Amino acid sequence: MAAESAAEDYPHEIDEQLTSFDSSVTAVNSMLEKLLSMSRNDLLQKLDPLEQAKLDLMSVYTLNSLFWMYLVTQGINPREHGIKQELERIRTYMNRVKEITDKRKAARLDKGAASRFLRNALYDPEDKESRKAATKKSAEKASDAPRSKRPKQS
Repeated sequence: MAAESAAEDYPHEIDEQLTSFDSSVTAVNSMLEKLLSMSRNDLLQKLDPLEQAKLDLMSVYTLNSLFWMYLVTQGINPREHGIKQELERIRTYMNRVKEITDKRKAARLDKGAASRFLRNALYDPEDKESRKAATKKSAEKASDAPRSKRPKQS
């Protein structure tokens, strides 16, 4: 009978929203259990500094978001509380980490490949003929010079 009276205590229009909220809280609880089951030192040793920063930011943002929700449940406007500034500060650091990650993923310029690309893109057949002639002249000069013979080594 208590279950029937509890079901009638809230409007049925919000039933779907409450079910969604319950599943979200369950998901957050399972993630926190996974996170808390591991030793923090062991976890940090497996991560590089950038990943450590991401983990710390995620943890702080999650805790502050949960506190935001707590304030809402207590009837306190979180927009007028200091938690709003804290969440904004964390978001700025998250954006910094994202910029660093994006810079790491950005394409790097291969100067040799770029110069070959430009040289071939600006190809001029007349220029090629003058290069061949210059190469032949330098080869003829080299052939006119006495060559030293190297004795065969056995």
